[in-house]
Amino acid sequence: MEFSKLAKLAAQFCLYGDLVEGRPFGSGHINDTYLLVYHQAGTPVHYILQRINHAIFKDPVGLTGNIIKVTGHIRNKLVQAGENDISRKVMTLIPTLEGHYFYQDNEGNYWRVMLFIEKTRSYDVFNQPEQACEASRAFGRFQKLLSDFPAEQLVETIPHFHDTPSRLRDFLKVLEEDACRKASMAGPEIDFILEHKEIASLLMSPHEKGEIPLRVTHNDTKFNNVMLDSESGKGICVIDLDTVMPGLALYDFGDMVRTGTSFTEEDEKNLSRVYMHSDMFRGLVEGYLSEARIFLNTAEIDRLVDAGKVITFEQAIRFLGDYLAGDIYYKTIRPDQNLDRARTQIKLVQSILEQENELLEIVRAYR
Repeated sequence: MEFSKLAKLAAQFCLYGDLVEGRPFGSGHINDTYLLVYHQAGTPVHYILQRINHAIFKDPVGLTGNIIKVTGHIRNKLVQAGENDISRKVMTLIPTLEGHYFYQDNEGNYWRVMLFIEKTRSYDVFNQPEQACEASRAFGRFQKLLSDFPAEQLVETIPHFHDTPSRLRDFLKVLEEDACRKASMAGPEIDFILEHKEIASLLMSPHEKGEIPLRVTHNDTKFNNVMLDSESGKGICVIDLDTVMPGLALYDFGDMVRTGTSFTEEDEKNLSRVYMHSDMFRGLVEGYLSEARIFLNTAEIDRLVDAGKVITFEQAIRFLGDYLAGDIYYKTIRPDQNLDRARTQIKLVQSILEQENELLEIVRAYR
């Protein structure tokens, strides 16, 4: 985007000083994100400007309300605990000149501005159990701080987001239609999904029986959604709260397993490199349960391994379904990228299944 357009958008928010730089930022698939650099009294100050993708998040107003509610709740908890440096530990939205927390432009796009979390780093892929431990500890703490927040006060920003049986039904419909005539290019992947479709119900079934409760969850716990302190390496702040809504705690742990136990990119072509590393899983379990054990019930802890299977399987059918539908949801930069993404998820599910007994022992050691 041209600098002049960024400046015009930024001018709608309560930002002070002179805007000297604006550039694309991050690696997200959904929203358009820019880093803004202001000079305020001679000091460079950074902000994040982001367009909310309202084609996917169809209720930007409700989404923004969710973020204000949960960040306010977390901020109050941190204040009560006597913590310092709170603006680095919880996401902060900047109001518009009219006092709102989003701005709608003449084209109908929704924009927001957030404080940039200084002196931190994020990673798309971790390769050390200690890093996995810190990230999962941060997500566990996020859930713990919200464990007494009434989930029914939040809207579903994407209905049935982690309802894996619903995702499977959507996939089967896309497969049956095969509108882009791509199914013949993904035969082995389709066969795997059909042969393992029972995985889809491993979390939803016990929830429907009342064994697993509804909680406030992040629902997109990729490692790049945790900011780590640049000096200590400790998890500082959980970001990207668009999908915060009612859900199952296991959704968040499962997505950590999906994104944090293989040392490869999400679209890795060399599938021999895609493998569930049990030491990374151990780090995830250790960090997560260090914070979450206090509020999780026995049924939730017992299904931590299932969570990894379910969410990875779910992402496989989402990537594969988007490939079959013509790449209409996820951003792609090359042909067949969504198919490659689906293949890595399937390979990871296979690796989890092969090591399931060992993983269950790891959970037992930390429960």
